[in-house]
Amino acid sequence: MWNGPIPVVNIAEPELVREVFMRINEFVKPKANPFFKHISSGLVQIEGQVWVKRRKLLNPAFHMDKLKLMLPAFYESSSVMIKEWEEKASKTGSCEVDVWMYLQKLTADVISRAAFGSSYEEGKRIFKLIREEVKIAMPLIDSLYIPGWRFVPTKTNMKVEKIYQDIRNLLKDIIQKRKKAIKEEEKLKDDLLGLLLNSSLQEIENGNTKESYTKLNLEEVIDECKIFYLAGQESTSSLLSWTLMLLGNHQDWQVRAREEVLNMFGSQVPEFHQLNHLKTVNMILQEVLRLYPPVTELTRTVTKDIKIGEVFLPSGVLVNLPVLLVHQEEELWGYDAKEFNPERFNEGICKASKGNMSFFSFGWGPRICIASNFAITEAKLVLSLILQRFSFELSPKYFHAPSAAGTLRPQFGVPIKFHRL
Repeated sequence: MWNGPIPVVNIAEPELVREVFMRINEFVKPKANPFFKHISSGLVQIEGQVWVKRRKLLNPAFHMDKLKLMLPAFYESSSVMIKEWEEKASKTGSCEVDVWMYLQKLTADVISRAAFGSSYEEGKRIFKLIREEVKIAMPLIDSLYIPGWRFVPTKTNMKVEKIYQDIRNLLKDIIQKRKKAIKEEEKLKDDLLGLLLNSSLQEIENGNTKESYTKLNLEEVIDECKIFYLAGQESTSSLLSWTLMLLGNHQDWQVRAREEVLNMFGSQVPEFHQLNHLKTVNMILQEVLRLYPPVTELTRTVTKDIKIGEVFLPSGVLVNLPVLLVHQEEELWGYDAKEFNPERFNEGICKASKGNMSFFSFGWGPRICIASNFAITEAKLVLSLILQRFSFELSPKYFHAPSAAGTLRPQFGVPIKFHRL
């Protein structure tokens, strides 16, 4: 098909999808609208050796040992939300809330703690500005792009620029505090910002341009913090919202999940190693990701004339990988492909997909989402805490309207009725 003057090829054959994911130098991220690059750049957009170095730099932030250290932050943020629900249900024993709104706030709170650690309050202010920036910029991204238009001093463009400068100034203040702490011989924090600064401080102080792509300047630190917020906050809140919607509608699976959680934790705070043994909860989350992947399609641009399978693709062609279509293809998943059946993941993803490249909710290959384990660990903990304290059902007010606005989100929210246990 055609996207304006650009030819687009949809690829849904599992083996060809695998090739696209593996040949990362021939299938690259398409150039983004300049307005989009202004609000979201960093690891998801860069290519080549710059990407290799940046990925290597950021990987330690998402190792399992680091996730283990983040669990108290996950718990602290989740407890605030659940306590509020318990207070709402204190009089009658039940309450109805739109979980989509609460989960967006929760996941933003978690990422603020994980990204900024001791500078958590400043992090919250930064992410509030990012939300405002995205709200203003998204209509511009979807509109017809006129080269140079973002430099015209319109009211909207000036507002976006002001927010960007406010974010930059807040981060500069945090960086100055961290630099002062380092000079006073305090240990460099191992939160996301600490890892970024470990690379960037030398360049900021010395102005060293030799192999500058291995170090991060202030703008690159900002980019990575923003993309971590935008991608992490949206994908995890969507995953949890769809999970609660489906468990509210499938009481048998909710009961199975709660029995597993209570057998594993009782009423105690879940521990990291225990979360990894929640088989039923993991099956449920994988099935939710299959039916409601955070991103419904992935796109790549062909960098040179190549052949993939039996198809010749000239340079410049846009390749579209329809995640949602592949995830619900009956030939790959069976007659119940569009139905909620976590049992299909009883023996793992490979067995469920019959060895095909038919499940890639977080992408696949070298450029698989760096924070996928972060999202799954957070989702397991939050879901476990909810199941420990409530039974729940989908409200009659719920209107099913998935909307692919950035991530696959519930357009009209997810009202759930909770009952205290």
